[in-house]
Amino acid sequence: MILRTVQPLDWPTIAAIYQEGIDTGHATMETAAPSPEKMATNYLAAPQIVAEQDGRVAGYALLTAVSGRCVYGGVAEVSLYIGAEFRGQGVGRLLLDELIRQSEQNGLWTLQAGIFPENKASVALHLAAGFRQVGYRERIGKHLGVWRDTLLLERRSDVVGVD
Repeated sequence: MILRTVQPLDWPTIAAIYQEGIDTGHATMETAAPSPEKMATNYLAAPQIVAEQDGRVAGYALLTAVSGRCVYGGVAEVSLYIGAEFRGQGVGRLLLDELIRQSEQNGLWTLQAGIFPENKASVALHLAAGFRQVGYRERIGKHLGVWRDTLLLERRSDVVGVD
């Protein structure tokens, strides 16, 4: 397994992996992946990481700004998805650890993740990587007509923003 920066030709596979996550019913409120072209513009320019095995993208880790306000310039939301056939093999931990490392190199001091409580594997992964639960958002949005809750997890850097 190698980790590398997302390349333009990766976006169709990234969109397909995102759709696989959507299809689980416990990954996002979205019901359909956007086009690869739209996905390529939805995230921070760096870091953008894919895990590749035998020339195939196994998963990805990207970040989204949580606000356009400058005071939140060091805070981003994690988007981490693993292809169905690669789940349970440690790919998520490799990607999340590298995302944390690169985010700190880019001056980010807080990473956050909103995760459905039913997505126990994702919750456990984030907790193992140093995230902590800071909130429980009850009935935060409807997914396929059903109100859903999310856990709000965050990780504060111990190297960026430390005074």
